[in-house]
Amino acid sequence: MKLGKNKADVGDVLPVIRRIFAENGRDYIGHYAIAIACMLAIAATTAFSAWIMRDIINEVFYNQRWELVGWICASIVVAFAVRGFATYGQSVILAKIGNNIVARYQQRMFDHLMRLGIDYFTTTRSGQLAAQISQNVTGIRDLLNMTVASIARDLVTLIGLVAVMVMQDPLLSVIALVIGPPLIYSVNYLMRRLRRVTREAVDVNSRLLGAMQESVQGIAIIKAFTMEKQLSNKMSGLISYAEDRSNKIARVSERLGPITELLAGLAIAGVIGYAAWRASVSAQPPGGVFSFITALLLAYDPVRKLARVQVNLERALVNARMIYEILDTEPQQRDAPGAGTLSVSEGTVTFDKVAFSYGDDLPVLHGVSFVAKAGETTAIVGPSGAGKSTLFALLQRFYDLDGGKIEIDGQDISGVTKSSLRNAIAYVSQQPYLFEGTIRDNIRYGRPDATDAEVEEAARLAFADEFIRQQAKGYETLVGENGANLSGGQRQRISIARAIVRDAPILLLDEATSALDNESEARVQQALEGIMESRTTLVIAHRLSTVVNSDRIIVLEEGHLVEEGTHETLLARPHGIYARFHRMQSQKGENLLANTTAAEPQEQNT
Repeated sequence: MKLGKNKADVGDVLPVIRRIFAENGRDYIGHYAIAIACMLAIAATTAFSAWIMRDIINEVFYNQRWELVGWICASIVVAFAVRGFATYGQSVILAKIGNNIVARYQQRMFDHLMRLGIDYFTTTRSGQLAAQISQNVTGIRDLLNMTVASIARDLVTLIGLVAVMVMQDPLLSVIALVIGPPLIYSVNYLMRRLRRVTREAVDVNSRLLGAMQESVQGIAIIKAFTMEKQLSNKMSGLISYAEDRSNKIARVSERLGPITELLAGLAIAGVIGYAAWRASVSAQPPGGVFSFITALLLAYDPVRKLARVQVNLERALVNARMIYEILDTEPQQRDAPGAGTLSVSEGTVTFDKVAFSYGDDLPVLHGVSFVAKAGETTAIVGPSGAGKSTLFALLQRFYDLDGGKIEIDGQDISGVTKSSLRNAIAYVSQQPYLFEGTIRDNIRYGRPDATDAEVEEAARLAFADEFIRQQAKGYETLVGENGANLSGGQRQRISIARAIVRDAPILLLDEATSALDNESEARVQQALEGIMESRTTLVIAHRLSTVVNSDRIIVLEEGHLVEEGTHETLLARPHGIYARFHRMQSQKGENLLANTTAAEPQEQNT
């Protein structure tokens, strides 16, 4: 079973490398050409350092041709200067290419994630996804740079040094090169062992970083429920497993070190021993042997690097594959071929026998049909799990329908582009979300081309202008992570201002005033009534007091539309669900007032 998996992975190596070069090679061909030229200069000067040893030994010291000393010293200085500048050049160029590749794939990953549907993010932990991207995006950079460096620098250097060795002494070269087969076998063996444990390490580290990120984001809940010890134990297990995988990688990958050192030591010792014996029985000048040994010693470094290339490439390939797993994920809610642009003239929204389930056998909506007329307010009420928020999600095409259709002014929304559909909708969620930046930035996300005056007018209509101007920097105040510097009510009013500045013909309010106190709620309701007059508005409400003035009320229960009418007509049905909800909430309010009245004498007596 494992053997088959390894064979499949080996077959995947070249396609991944070809794909990376196909996507990036052409854009960097000029930079890589300069880097390769620098690497070739490094290889040439390294081979020259070994070659010149023969003339140093034979001509200067053995034949005592002292007039050559100046030329030889000058050539060595030039060679090392060229090597130094070439090393600097190839390092800077490869770093520049690598940094640009990381930036390119980060942008590409973000753009692709923005194209994916809501369903992808509901099944993927955001913290783990962010950690996985941050860890793995460097794999493509490392793979490209290692491949170029190993071929253009290390392999060419090795070839040059081997050429020097063969020219100086072919027989000694055969002795030195016998380490090749056992070294190749060792690398292949370690690569197979390393592949699986590297993938496990990447997975567990992404889970670990994701869990840490989620813990920081939920620190208030952790403190409130004294979850520190519980989460610490959970993190301890992940950290221990991540440490174990990292140690396993170190043990497996570093085994190549002693193997390479032992084989190189045997080869060098064999060469020196044979050369010494041959010198003792012959009267040849020693320059050729010294040049050969110098080339052999210099060849050890590129051999060691090339031996580790496949091991290091395996790590980079694991990272690259995981990046491409995300990039190859197809968006589920694609625009239909030839999809047109939604044209909203009135804003009438029609749900026609809408059926939907979240990918399981339990339908959430069962043939729901109703019309939200243009310029009117349609309220959707019902118990939790009835499908109210699902209707909003389907109207914005976060998911595709299982049956039926949704139309806006007679246009089936499945046949128009998602961007044109969502541009016609302003949405205020029950849980407002603010992004990194200033208050002004967060309001302007509703419409990027809105002027400062329009932003401030929207804030005024949402009754947010007053508290915004009380901030230290007014509209330029940073909101903190998800609006941590603001109260829940303040965040909600900024969210409402964002919807107001969007100026869309259709307005969706998902319990938009749930986070506000009574005074703020009354003000915002008044503001909403002003902007709702000329728009088609759909409202999800749990507190029926907020929908009594709606033009139409839709009552859902277990995914079925069970009642429809105005507040008065629905109350006229004493056994209806809406009337029952209304009685329950009225009784709850009366009980609260009774409890408050009963508590007052006790407080006075205490």
